[in-house]
Amino acid sequence: MVTIDAVFAGPTGAASQGPGFIVSTHGTILTSAYVVTDAGSDSGLPVRAATTVYAKFDDRDRVAATIVGRDVFSDIGVLKVDPRQHALLPVPLGESADVRVGDPVAAIGSPFGNEGSLSVGVVSATRRSIASLTSNYNLVDAIQFDAPTNHGNSGGPVLDRAGRVIGTSAQIRSNSGVAEGVGFAVPIDAPRRALNQIPATGRARYALVGNRSEDLTPSRARVLGYPVPEGAVTDRVDPRAAAAAAGLRGGTRNAEVNGATFRVGGDVIVAIAGQPIRSADDVSRVVATGLELGQIVPFTVLRGKQRLVVKVRLGERLPATTG
Repeated sequence: MVTIDAVFAGPTGAASQGPGFIVSTHGTILTSAYVVTDAGSDSGLPVRAATTVYAKFDDRDRVAATIVGRDVFSDIGVLKVDPRQHALLPVPLGESADVRVGDPVAAIGSPFGNEGSLSVGVVSATRRSIASLTSNYNLVDAIQFDAPTNHGNSGGPVLDRAGRVIGTSAQIRSNSGVAEGVGFAVPIDAPRRALNQIPATGRARYALVGNRSEDLTPSRARVLGYPVPEGAVTDRVDPRAAAAAAGLRGGTRNAEVNGATFRVGGDVIVAIAGQPIRSADDVSRVVATGLELGQIVPFTVLRGKQRLVVKVRLGERLPATTG
């Protein structure tokens, strides 16, 4: 566990602080992207990276760190320190795919500047969809847990009972601004992508379809006459993206089901590369975590009563963000 101190260029000398954790003896550190950027500042300007970064260890020693890169889609920042400057004790990484509701967890962070604070709880839910603070795409596999977390926990590790990192604290959900038992962590499988790609390219690359979908639920399917009870109904297709080039079709009109407006007439995605799709989040999950940009992937869709296989050459998510 380390504490990250970041300073930004400019007349105000703005600074931020947050936790991070060491993942290799070569000096690699993971934290949240917004610990080392001004993302979330609501300035409307492009996100800036910190100009000076330090990592502070438990013995209060502080060494210079460099920003290797960041994964804006998973709110992950990758830093590096010179291993000759301080002894390093990496934490082992677990498997977030193995996480189950009810599993005990411990969160370590620096709430309100209190470095190295530990809180305990259990996993409350998995596969939560939460808004990203550093991009326009939701995080669709977040781990919800009830260990008390506050501002200053973001970027710290969430550990399983064996002391392995299963996620990185990302956000809290609170009406009062303090811990209310609803915290969210980025699953560690996402930082693994960052660790593999960022040292080579400076960023993590994600595949993109270029469509927006809505959940097809059993009641919607029954009322509107869909031949399947679940899936992802294509609402809109970006005319510049892979979905349009492949011929995926978006919605054509609105309908109201149980008091909610639903866009109908678009292709219903029921499988991608053989993996079943039961919701709109499943589309993002399968494409972002299991597929690569440039890959040609079969999408099984229902177009009216007809079942089709549409081959999509996946594009790339663009990392344009604002603070």
